[in-house]
Amino acid sequence: MKNNAMKPIMVEDIDSRKLRGGYYTPQPIADFICKWAITEPAVRVLEPSCGDGNFVEAVIQRLLEIGVPENELFGRIKGVELLAVEAQKSKARAANYGLNSTTITNADFFSFLAANPAERFDVVVGNPPFIRYQNFPEEHRSLAIQMMQEMGLNPNKLTNIWVPFLVLSAGRLNPGGKLGMVIPAELFQVKYAAETRVFLSRFFERVTIVTFKKLVFKDIQQEVVLLLCEKEVAGAKGIRVVEVTSMEELETLDIAAVQNGDVKVLEHDTEKWTKYFLDEAEIHLLRRFKTDPRIQLAGELMITNVGLVTGINEFFMITQQTAEQWGILPYTKRVVSRSAHFRGIKFTEQDFLENAAAEIDSFLFLPPDEDFDKLPPACQAYIRYGESKGYHKGYKCRIRKRWYITPSVYEPGGFALRQVGDYPKLIVNETNASSTDTIHRLRFRPEVDSKKVVLSFLNSLTFAFSEITGRSYGGGVLTFEPTEIGEIPLPLLTHDRVDFEQVDALIRERRIMEVMNLIDRELLIKQLKFTTAEVKQFRSIWKKLSGRRLNRK
Repeated sequence: MKNNAMKPIMVEDIDSRKLRGGYYTPQPIADFICKWAITEPAVRVLEPSCGDGNFVEAVIQRLLEIGVPENELFGRIKGVELLAVEAQKSKARAANYGLNSTTITNADFFSFLAANPAERFDVVVGNPPFIRYQNFPEEHRSLAIQMMQEMGLNPNKLTNIWVPFLVLSAGRLNPGGKLGMVIPAELFQVKYAAETRVFLSRFFERVTIVTFKKLVFKDIQQEVVLLLCEKEVAGAKGIRVVEVTSMEELETLDIAAVQNGDVKVLEHDTEKWTKYFLDEAEIHLLRRFKTDPRIQLAGELMITNVGLVTGINEFFMITQQTAEQWGILPYTKRVVSRSAHFRGIKFTEQDFLENAAAEIDSFLFLPPDEDFDKLPPACQAYIRYGESKGYHKGYKCRIRKRWYITPSVYEPGGFALRQVGDYPKLIVNETNASSTDTIHRLRFRPEVDSKKVVLSFLNSLTFAFSEITGRSYGGGVLTFEPTEIGEIPLPLLTHDRVDFEQVDALIRERRIMEVMNLIDRELLIKQLKFTTAEVKQFRSIWKKLSGRRLNRK
């Protein structure tokens, strides 16, 4: 990229919604956070990404509410906003209360911090942008990384830009300071936020997280939480999670009751915070059995890899009818592309044929790995069609030696669902099919029985840990990366008392509870000697966490 692409003026060319991640805070949320954070008049408040001024106005109104005269507001509020047009809106709203334009600074927040190293605040409130580092202007991104490194942190390029907004704002708090921010719920569950979780657990004495049972940003499938952090507290230290149904309920929530609510021990580790939706007894149970010698991790039984990446499914993934029309059926590979295409815990020839008959895209165009002029005429014709549509110009395709050859096409021993609805499962592959990257591919260790692994997965303990290991972004879907599949605790059946075919039939009839009852009894209780009470607790944990997730559909 040319240097002139990095000049600040380019910021104004970026769509404001994309740059900000792009949805301003509903007023009830801004009002609630300010009411929680601002409890005494003598405070200085920072809003690091003030946008059009929702938080700025909420801060002003809260200060007025607790007795600060309007003529004494000046100097108590500092808002920073990157986009000039949005900063102007904030300035106009502040001006309605007699505050001059220096209340709002039109600048990159990280540059503002660098230029004002001595600035300190009693309260930080805000809704930072929810976008990836690579979508933020390079000059600001580099400065943010540098400043986080100076605080002893090591962000990577997968990090979302809300992380440095949160961490660097916290670093400017006075002793006894408070921070209240709207943060993506991925704080709980993504690996790139692990370091942030550790930072928060060590930097603040108490963390309160308010979550919503329904999505509050209507235009996006992005679950958010209200992160309320206190540097110093006189009462109980730790973490609490408060769930409300909607923003309407938030408006009537008793903040004093929230502040006096029970807290849980906040571990200073990189574990995901999804567990804090549970009670102390449930958290203790999970911690105790995660290291139980009777239970190995799934990664000890199998290797999980992503499915094949076509580069452009519209061209490569085709139905049987399309393949026959072009005369390229002999030059295809059988492929599964969606979780719903697996009906049971085995994928059979009959399953594949039924998918194909339903006109599902079950065939990958895969011509001989030869130069174009050596290919069969039917393949040449289909490739010319693809080039007429510009498919060969896509990034994944154009970096290949031959754009029409999809790499890493192999037949796995099994599959794992990457995106999960009601419950997770593994599938034994009894065909010569592969899968796209919407399905993970499994290679079972040579010494293990793949059917026993697949059966064993369907137990309450594994399901409970799955909800904590995976990630849910809204819409009710639980997502797993290959490494996360490998991290799921998975006790293994060592006997043959469970009939694989019977369980497959039950799964196809969607009778998962009967299956879990069977596997829990044979594996957890009879074989591993778990108590009935422990197994019921695992089942309860799974139902609680999966129910919470699915209610966000």
